Order: sequence, then C-alpha cells, then structure tokens
Amino acid sequence: MKNNKTLNYIKAVLENMPTNWLDLTTHRLDIYDEQLAKTQFLDQFEILFNNNNSESSTLNALPTAYDYIRLGHPLSCILEWGIANLNHIKPGNVISFSSKTIPVLAILRKNVLENKNTQIIYNDKLPDTFDIDVLRSVYGYNFDLKKVDELKEVSKFDGSTVFISQKDEVSKSELNSNIDFFVNIHNTLGSVLLVNGDQNESYISEIQHVRRRETIAMTPINCLAALKSLIKESSIDTNKNNVNTNESRVLDSISEITGTTSKALVGSSGLSVQYAIMMGLIHHAQETHKGKAIKFVVPPNCYGGTNDQARRVAACIDNVEVIDLPVDGDNDMVQSIEIVLNKIAKQDAIPYIIAEIPTNPRVEVPDLKQLKKALSTVRKTVTGEIAIAPVFILDQTFCPNVHFLGEGKILSTVKTISYASGSKFPSGGQCTAGYCVGNNQVDALMEKIEQHLIICDNKATNLQMEILAKQLPSMNQRIIDAYKNTREFVTFINDTLPAAKINFVSEELASEGFTPSVFSLDLPTKGKTVQDKEAYKRALNHKLINLMITEIPKESKYCVSYGQLKGCYWTIPATSTQGTTKEGDKDYIARVALSPNMDLERHKKVFLEFVRNI
Repeated sequence: MKNNKTLNYIKAVLENMPTNWLDLTTHRLDIYDEQLAKTQFLDQFEILFNNNNSESSTLNALPTAYDYIRLGHPLSCILEWGIANLNHIKPGNVISFSSKTIPVLAILRKNVLENKNTQIIYNDKLPDTFDIDVLRSVYGYNFDLKKVDELKEVSKFDGSTVFISQKDEVSKSELNSNIDFFVNIHNTLGSVLLVNGDQNESYISEIQHVRRRETIAMTPINCLAALKSLIKESSIDTNKNNVNTNESRVLDSISEITGTTSKALVGSSGLSVQYAIMMGLIHHAQETHKGKAIKFVVPPNCYGGTNDQARRVAACIDNVEVIDLPVDGDNDMVQSIEIVLNKIAKQDAIPYIIAEIPTNPRVEVPDLKQLKKALSTVRKTVTGEIAIAPVFILDQTFCPNVHFLGEGKILSTVKTISYASGSKFPSGGQCTAGYCVGNNQVDALMEKIEQHLIICDNKATNLQMEILAKQLPSMNQRIIDAYKNTREFVTFINDTLPAAKINFVSEELASEGFTPSVFSLDLPTKGKTVQDKEAYKRALNHKLINLMITEIPKESKYCVSYGQLKGCYWTIPATSTQGTTKEGDKDYIARVALSPNMDLERHKKVFLEFVRNI
C-alpha cells in the first residue's frame, strides 16, 4: 500500500515539477544550508508527501538540495527517496551516480584508508570500464573478486561486501545481511548505490564526498528517465540521437577555441576531468619514473574543489604529496613556481603544477613570458643530473578563449594541459561537462588521462555533448559581450565607491585577450580593531548581496556561477567555492560574475542605493 502511495505521489510530482529542476546547474545559496544538504530538501518534501501536496508552487518553494547540481539536485533526491521507500531503508542510504564505477571506487577508497578488506561480488560480469589491474596498481585499492549465480551464495566476510548488479533496473534490490553495499548499474543512466545496515552508515558522508569531488550525481534528465521507469510510465530513453555528430562538433569547436590540434577529452564535469588528469599523470609517472616521489603543486586558496581533490588523491597514494603554491596578493606566481621547482628538483621528484589563469578570486594574470621561462628552466638534482621537467596543468575556466597551447603560443613548448569547467562559458550554465586539451608535448599523457576518464566512467553524457555542441560555437562572442558589461560595471563602482578595492584585469591585459567577466570586490570597512574591521566588512558583503538579489530577483542570484547566458551572480568565496580551503587562506570578499544578457543600468542603480546607505 505504501509503495503505491509513493509511486502515485512521484507521478504527480513529475507532472507538476518546476522546469528549472531540469535545466539549472548551480543553485541559490540564500536558501541553502550545506550542513543539511539533501536532508533539508527531503524533510520538507516528506511533509508534502504526507499531505499529498504536489502543487507546483509548493514544489518550487522547497529549499536548495545542493549548491552544485553535479553533487545532487531535486530529481536525484526524489529518485533516491523513492528507491529508499521501496526498499524500506533511509533515503540517506541511497546515492545515485552518473558513473557506473565510481560508487565501487568510493567504497574502496574508504577501505584502503582504514586498512579494511573488500570483496566485490557479481553475478553476470563486471562493468567494462572496471580495470582491475590499474585500480590495484595506480589507485592502490585492494579487493577480492567473486562471481556467484545466486545471492544466497554470498557468505559472511571479514570486511565489506559489495554486490554489483547490471539488470538495468532502478527499483527494488535484493538486499540481505551479508551484503554491505548494493550497486545497481544501468547501462545508459548511471548507477544507484544502496548502503545496507546501520553498521555501514559511517560510509555515507565519505561516499557523498567522492560524488562531490571526483564525479557527478546522476544527471537530471537521466533521473527523470529513471523515475518514469520507476512508476512504469514509460521505457527509459537512452538519448542516442546524433551522438557521433554532436561529439564531432564539440571536438571541432574545442580545437578551434583553444587553437590546439590534439584530441580534446570531454568529461562529465570540470572536476571529473581534473581527477582523470591527476590519476593519468600518476599512472604515467609510475611507469616512466618508477619509485620517484610525485608532487602536486597547488595554490592553497584556489577553487576549493581543486584544492580538496588534490589532497584527497595524495591521501590515498604513498608517494604523492601536495605542495602549496602562493599566487595571490603579495605573492607572485612566477616567483613561487621558481622556489617550488628548485626545491622539487633537489629532491629528484616529479612536479605537476595546477594553477588558474586568471586566478580565482583575485583575477590576477602572471607575467606569461616569465612563467614560460620558469617552467622551461633546466634544473639539476643534488647529484648533478637533469631534473624531471614540470607539467603545467592550467585551469582556464575564467578565460577559455585565450590561446596558450597552439603552435607558436606562449606555452606551446612547455608540457601543458589546459582544462575548463563546462558549467561556465562552454555550456552557458546548461550542463556541467568539462574538457581538457594538451599541446604537442603531452600526447602520451593525454592517452593516460583518457584511460582514467574511461575507468571512472566520467566521460560526458550524450545530452551534455548535445548541449555543448549547441553552445560552444557562440562562446567567444558571449565572452566578449559579458566582458563589456563587466568592465562598465567595474568602472561605475570605481567612480561611485572609490574606497573599495576591485580585483579585475587591467585594460592592457584585456587587450591581450584576457577578458573575464568576473571580479572581486573588497568593500571599505571601519572599526577600532582588526577583528572589528573584518566583522564589519563581512556583514557589508551580505548586505550588498541581499540587496541585489532582493531588488533584482529575476537577474541577480546568490550562487556560485560564472559564464551563464543571462543575469548576474554573487558569492563570497570563503563560504562557497573555498568551502574546504584552510581558514587562513580563505577570501572573505564578494565575487561578482556578469553575463552578456542583463539589465546593467538596473544593477548600477541598486548599487548606488547601497553606497548611499553605507
């Protein structure tokens, strides 16, 4: 009876759901509590369920489930809630993935850190991308494999038992007490992980964090297909229309945009791509420089996902370490790279540098000629041998239109890989898929990166490719138009509130092609002590953002976003993008991102009102 009520309610919700449940990639932070991610949404959703209320207005008023759609969203939460109800377990014990292999890797990751055994049981075959040898040798994961014909053959095990099913079903699972984790794989939609038993609930937050950093949740369109299948409304749409054509268009567009000739790789998100880059480089290093230490050099205050992911990879692999690279404020990126590379050379270690240009959130660009020199310098080990040359991994999300890698360009002769988050300018905020390209120096590395993108089943979905194929051709023009709005707004703020410090590119840098549409705003403050001044400034940040989103609700949005098709987006990096960054490295400033399509005069007027009331 309860199952029928659940399925009938889901059917009603799908008929009345807000359209933005399908087409948003980032959500409002003013109605989001990170500590209550998913639970707050489902708690209120459960109240609506008990009252049999599926009205559009009430569904639209539900709080934000997650800040980033790649981590989770309303439809993934409802899918997980529905499957949990059908299996009589807690909704928090169900986690959906776009990837078919990452849920298993998430369990293996936790167990390797806790030195706990894992056995993987399957009754048909393992996923095609499940590379047993690489998972053991590169990722360092330990596990036993066992094929069974029936579930009753699964016996008790000293450790975790993971059961993999590939029945292309998303409803009930055959749980029993000897199975700790049930992974239900659907060939075209992704996978759903069920955490079985109270003794395994300590895994949930760890698995959620893997989904946050190394992959994405099952996409909205695929969750919708799964939910429709759940209520037996329709068969699952595999969305295979024009797949090859879309992929060809995307790769051609990326090649033209970046000025590169090697094959681009497209993943389910920017962090999915970055994870493949890191694991591919580690794999290559293990084969090419056996036994040598690997150093990932990362700015401590860069985007939190980058920073956190690098440290998570290092935590799992003995010879991998993260080295801080100070790049903002009083620190110069080139000088910092010189110092770090000299130190790594003395250690005869392998240097991989991850950096954003322009930097986030200070929007700074280093002296590129000096950067090339620092990366190209031949260094010696303590024994006088030539040190291993660095690989520069460039996060180009803020300015994906700048040519760094093509023939004759500034970094064409330095081993360089460039990548961009697809939820920004590439898709205009319509999907999360990201991409990476390399110059002619890194062909062997790109092969390894692609291998790990496949192992993690983190390649872009069919719909993501379709969206990119549509949006990429207009990207460069959108960048130009958004920059014009941003330059005009920055000039207005300078004139209106000269005491504020604005971090934005100079006119000179813009003439060289660096035309971001984001700037950071360090508002003027007052107070007797440093603490008083900091508290005043932080309160002023919120006052400004609240005014903007209240006065211009159809355009100004408090969320982590950039490169969208329309509107203006506000955030405070320290409390959003730098969420996992060390406290001393956080930036309590306002970050503003403008689009090519917005009412700039209205934003100026509201900002002027803010200044008059300071």
